[in-house]
Amino acid sequence: MGLNQSRVILHLDMDAFYASVEELDNPAIRGKPVIVGGGENRGVVSAASYKAREFGVHSALPMATARRLCPDGIFLPVRMARYQEISSLVFEIFHNFTPLVEPLSLDEAFLDVSDSSSLFGSGEEMACEIKQLVKKTTGLTISAGVASNKLVAKIASDLEKPDGLTIVAPGEEGSFLAPLPIKRLWGVGKTTQKKLKLFGVQTIGDLVRLPATILESEFGKLGGWMLQSAQGIDHRPVEPKRLIKSMGNEETYGTDLRDLTHIHQELLALANKVGSRLRRHGFSGRTVSLKVKYHDFVTKTRSKTLNKPTNDHLEIFKWISELLKKTEAGKKPIRLLGVSLANLDSSPGAFQLDLFHDKQKQIKRDTVNKAVDSIHDRFGHKAILPGTLLKK
Repeated sequence: MGLNQSRVILHLDMDAFYASVEELDNPAIRGKPVIVGGGENRGVVSAASYKAREFGVHSALPMATARRLCPDGIFLPVRMARYQEISSLVFEIFHNFTPLVEPLSLDEAFLDVSDSSSLFGSGEEMACEIKQLVKKTTGLTISAGVASNKLVAKIASDLEKPDGLTIVAPGEEGSFLAPLPIKRLWGVGKTTQKKLKLFGVQTIGDLVRLPATILESEFGKLGGWMLQSAQGIDHRPVEPKRLIKSMGNEETYGTDLRDLTHIHQELLALANKVGSRLRRHGFSGRTVSLKVKYHDFVTKTRSKTLNKPTNDHLEIFKWISELLKKTEAGKKPIRLLGVSLANLDSSPGAFQLDLFHDKQKQIKRDTVNKAVDSIHDRFGHKAILPGTLLKK
């Protein structure tokens, strides 16, 4: 089938990560419908415990819908600093087995352990050991899929959650995928599923039996890709350094924002978060973007490319405030605001901020930011805030 049989790929995915961390930190809510997300009404679910999923609650579901489906659920805010703390422990375990770790999120990664067998045994043995170490180190469970490529390993890891382990032997990729519903295949959304159903396609195996000419004429390049994927073929390498194109934060508000002073407060809060994230990951950005979604769901984005990259929240806020003038803020109610930076740079020169012409003031600003970041890492993002935000 053209597969690289020598590769051993693991896909590792923490189980209901945010919700599981909350249960870990508060045993009194363990086994209950725990729902983590933002906002009382307009936010979305970031994670739901397996008990909450029994009520139909899942990630990306509007919080208002989650409350309707599960009125007795335990609704908690996102504690990103805590999740990042646990994530760093988990990824440290991953890196003990191979340097080829491709993070997909805080709680999910691909590992290429093809060259690690002489030290740690088979892919199955490594997956078992990683699962045990994660449990011992964090108290949490992780599910694993082992296969010869990324596509099959990812599908495998999702089949026996939570605390699952699914092994797909080399050469058995096609037979493993064949009985699975077509929605399991990456990139096959609801619209594509409906079209495929017209051709009698319910499972991945059904798709393989369709002539390539039909798939290509109906779906173009996607048709050829689906056919290859359905056969379990995926030559993509595990990429340890995935390109980060942008960093940002956005917030959906329970009550529409109308007052410009309040809007500026919210933008300062977002700029504060984005600057902190950029510094934590060692980046600065040149293109500042403001996203505004009005009460009628019309969304507008305004951007500005700076002469020099920055990761300072005051500099970001200054330019975001300028971009705000190009919107209808104050005239039309706003339900969502977002701040992001693109054209990221991790080179040392990227951190020479251009906010102050006085070099001593610039050094002082850098020192203050480092001190604030340190406090945030230890005590959470709300431990220290700009004075303006204390009024919120």
